[in-house]
Amino acid sequence: MEKGNFIRITPFIHVPDIEAAVAFFESLGFTTYFRMGDYAYVQRECAGVRLMQNQGDNGAPQGNRRFSYYIDVEDIEALFRELRPVLDAMPLGHVHGPADKPYGQREVCVLAPDGNLLVFGQSITR
Repeated sequence: MEKGNFIRITPFIHVPDIEAAVAFFESLGFTTYFRMGDYAYVQRECAGVRLMQNQGDNGAPQGNRRFSYYIDVEDIEALFRELRPVLDAMPLGHVHGPADKPYGQREVCVLAPDGNLLVFGQSITR
């Protein structure tokens, strides 16, 4: 069987207290693999969760969209080439990337018709 590009989908959970959330997941056997300010990535086996501290009424940190869907992939460039004809047909501003992020991911962000942000990301810190 040929190995595919998709690794897993990792939900973002917006939490009122990042410290308490990290401690809770660690108590359930998750390991914190990455932590940067109000963001943490925890994982146990193949189950990953991205935790982000709520700020304000909508939960999103200032200047950030509220992520909902994050799909980890092996090769973001290959996926971008595959999806490029579809992405190029989307309205201006509905696609961002591929772009390297300070938290060690290279991402392509796509605004879904329902207004949610769908993000494909590849680790660039391995």
